[in-house]
Amino acid sequence: MDKIVITGGNSLEGEIPIAGAKNAALPAFAATLLCPGEFRLSSVPDLVDINTTVSLLKEFGAVISKSLPNVYTVNTEKLSDVVASYDLVRTMRASVLVLGPLLARSGKAKISLPGGCAIGERPINLHLKGFEALGAKIKLEHGYVNAETPDGLHGAKIVFDIVTVTGTANVMMAATAAKGETVLENCAREPELVFLAKMLNKMGADIKGAGTHRIIINGGSELKPVDIGIMPDRVEAGTFLAAAAITGGHLKLTGCAPRDMEVVTEKLKETGCEISEGDDWVEIKGPKRPLPVDIETAPHPGFPTDMQAQLMAVMSIADGPSVITETIFENRYMHVAEMRRMGADITLKDKNAFVRGKISIYGASVMATDLRASASLVVAGLVADGITELRRVYHLDRGYQRIEEKLQKVGADIKRVSG
Repeated sequence: MDKIVITGGNSLEGEIPIAGAKNAALPAFAATLLCPGEFRLSSVPDLVDINTTVSLLKEFGAVISKSLPNVYTVNTEKLSDVVASYDLVRTMRASVLVLGPLLARSGKAKISLPGGCAIGERPINLHLKGFEALGAKIKLEHGYVNAETPDGLHGAKIVFDIVTVTGTANVMMAATAAKGETVLENCAREPELVFLAKMLNKMGADIKGAGTHRIIINGGSELKPVDIGIMPDRVEAGTFLAAAAITGGHLKLTGCAPRDMEVVTEKLKETGCEISEGDDWVEIKGPKRPLPVDIETAPHPGFPTDMQAQLMAVMSIADGPSVITETIFENRYMHVAEMRRMGADITLKDKNAFVRGKISIYGASVMATDLRASASLVVAGLVADGITELRRVYHLDRGYQRIEEKLQKVGADIKRVSG
């Protein structure tokens, strides 16, 4: 099994291109199931989760080819099945996103209950309640969701009990086929949802309000395939910003969307980073030693939970104490034990992590517990004294496109080792 080996201490300098966003690409692939025809998706990141999604769509009968690097052609002219097996769905929670499109197009679907990172309870009951409001009949049997729409889908008013990104996306896709008007309240506002709505509207849907708490869908329009490029990955970009901050480096990130990362860049400015930006680039100069900051995660436009672990790594060497509060996922502090192995001084109490910054941390053998935890340990390893060995890097490969190669090009002493 592969591992990442990092010798810390190098200051990063150079330019890094940002890949397409995993969290935009996955629902985009799911959306191709909504209508027959040939789609072209470009700027698709080269990730394990993308490969899983491609395999999943092929199970339904989609014909998929990779014509150029990061460009996929998806032909959904004929769907031969509506069953998503446990073997694929268990590895990636986002697999549930095919449920809404399959119901919209085929009127039935059978999807294994999803898996993914073990960062906390992420039930799909909000998805299912939304589908039921649209007229679907749902049964949970033998670890599968069995759904059908005997009388078709119809418009409804749906209020999500809590903000849910995948739930909003899934129900929004299903509602494109519902007759009449659907109003979604307490919606997630993430940029990736705005991108999905843009794609669906380009396909012929009538969706208004994406990016706000209230989305209105006038369903029933005939949809058609589209050619679309995936938006930049704001979490990948944020991770490299954290890498520059912790090493006192100087990086320019290209092909990104600074407007989607403002809450992260503002926090990094508080740590002493100098940041400038254009329409599609961000430049950062890290401080000699970061200043401490307090962080509380929240749904967009708040501080993203997907950046909490990376900023904790930066705070581990800050000049003073910080408090990090995780409000989204109850198990998203599993990286703390591994950071302690590297000498970080972190105490957990309820939702809070009390981080007392140290002048230095040291390399150690550590184990990734989830996707963003693995990224945070890479960030920490870049500044640690000595050698850090990160194991279980399959978590890392789910969300980062060859992160070690990108870091090598800007001066990091990092490599992937097989076996």
